[in-house]
Amino acid sequence: MSNSLKLIIESLLFAASEPLAPRQIHALLPGNDLKEIKDVLQELKNEYEGMKRSFTIKEVAKGYQFRTLPRYRPYISRMLSTTPTRLSRAALETLAIIAYKQPAIRQEVERLRGVDVGGILRVLLKKGLIRIVGRKRLPGRPIIYGTTGRFLEFFDLKDLSSLPTLKEIEELGVGEEEP
Repeated sequence: MSNSLKLIIESLLFAASEPLAPRQIHALLPGNDLKEIKDVLQELKNEYEGMKRSFTIKEVAKGYQFRTLPRYRPYISRMLSTTPTRLSRAALETLAIIAYKQPAIRQEVERLRGVDVGGILRVLLKKGLIRIVGRKRLPGRPIIYGTTGRFLEFFDLKDLSSLPTLKEIEELGVGEEEP
């Protein structure tokens, strides 16, 4: 593998505002083998982890992206002088239902939550965490919702299979009320 290819891929990752998938890199560098590109990405990832820097290359949303380590988040937030995106408990519950049930329609989410979710869906759409994936072939043609790549980035997930299973959640005791 050439050092030149490694530097090119590194520069693409550095310049990209969103995670780059190996296939996207391959489309930009068609003269190179997809397996070689994946090998270079893994090598770069390992190198950055070994350097013990404040950032690394992380596999998120089916692509690769430079990410600062979580322990430096407070300093970066101060520099950018914005508060990180916060979601209410209701928004998180709605988002979890969509993530696990997708594709999901509003009526399914409302049935599970027991309350109207119209406003919450608008907020999640505005934040780019969910998207409209179509309409269901039912009377009224309800809108179908699914998660986005931004959702994966926001929660630092490689893909949807990275979501914790119900068993893992139960083992953590999440959602259990204190006596």
